[in-house]
Amino acid sequence: MTEMVDQVRVSAIAEKVSARLQRRYAIEKRFRLYGITSIVVALGFLAVLLISIISQGYTAFVQAEVQLPITFDATVIDPDGTHSKTALSSADYASLIRTALTARFTDADDRSGRRELMALVSQGADLEIRKLVLDDPSVIGTTRTLWLPVAASVDQLLKGHMSRDADKGGQFTTRQLAWIDDLSASGNLKARFNKWLFTAGDSRQPELAGVWGAVVGSFYSLVVTLALSFPLGVATAIYLEEFATRNRWTDIIEVNINNLAAVPSIVFGLLGLEIFLNVFNLPRSAPFVGGLALTLVSLPTIIIAARVALKAVPPWIREAALGLGASRLQMVMHHVLPLAMPGILTGTIIGMARAVGESAPLLMIGMVAFIVDVPASPMDPSTALPVQIYLWAASPERAFVERTSAAIIVLLCFLALMNATAIYLRKKFERRW
Repeated sequence: MTEMVDQVRVSAIAEKVSARLQRRYAIEKRFRLYGITSIVVALGFLAVLLISIISQGYTAFVQAEVQLPITFDATVIDPDGTHSKTALSSADYASLIRTALTARFTDADDRSGRRELMALVSQGADLEIRKLVLDDPSVIGTTRTLWLPVAASVDQLLKGHMSRDADKGGQFTTRQLAWIDDLSASGNLKARFNKWLFTAGDSRQPELAGVWGAVVGSFYSLVVTLALSFPLGVATAIYLEEFATRNRWTDIIEVNINNLAAVPSIVFGLLGLEIFLNVFNLPRSAPFVGGLALTLVSLPTIIIAARVALKAVPPWIREAALGLGASRLQMVMHHVLPLAMPGILTGTIIGMARAVGESAPLLMIGMVAFIVDVPASPMDPSTALPVQIYLWAASPERAFVERTSAAIIVLLCFLALMNATAIYLRKKFERRW
């Protein structure tokens, strides 16, 4: 009888344990399902974002151009025959384009027709001819077939972003549409690689606007940031981790460094505005000042990453170096720092990746100005790629929408390259202890 009671109790306990295990497994299964669902939803939002950016921006990598036989009339370009730079620079090159177009379309025989005809070509097309003449004055007196940029509205029409119907937002007359169709049918109007996007600075004409000026400005700013933040960050990390005594002051410094890493970047922009511009009177909109402001942003990140890399070096390496007679400085410089350098470089690249995507500090120091020329030095006025994206996003023209997305694609590719470099360095030089 007792054995039967014990068996019943054991069976009841086993059932309870089994039920608890089933509930636990069910909870774990639901938790795992929640995690997978969260990842899928996050990836879905990321995919939607990337698809939206790419779908709106990939068309900016091609630009519609018209092929015209341009006669470099000496009486228009250089009537005195001196070939002086002043005369060549001030010539009426737009009249050469007008002559080529009216020779092609003879029905544009009045002032209104010529105006409509010239509206198909970019307002900056004459600058391409001017540049060609300044680079090679021997073209004067000859006729050459050139590919010239068309107006942004024509480019948008050919890409399907604009309607041909005036009631649906179309901007062309019946005669203009006939000219566009004639040029397209003859192969004299087609999409070509958009060289201006990667060789020019900002422009009021969307078809001539490029990211190169912003890319150069970002490059100069990053060079200044790297030159300042890397040695300062590594030196600070070495001192706090290897030499500083543990007391109240070092604790305060560590807490403030950790807090600075979470401070909004616009606060650093306000600090840069007050110190670098108002106190030291450095030039506004210069990449050098932008690099100083970005140094304030990236420095806490680099310090924290460098300290983590130094902590990862096993203590027995320090003990072995000191036991063999090395000084504390020799121990750090010859043994600890080389072993921690892969982690330090990885953290530095991540800090630089954060800096290249920042716009708030640059807006505060004036790099939001409209800059056409590509900067030749860190002290020249410039803008940066995130700021350029901000400026184009605020432009009302439809053509700037695709250029905004194209600039975002360029920035994302640059960030992906920097993060891939960080991963490569970590995998290549990582030491396992």
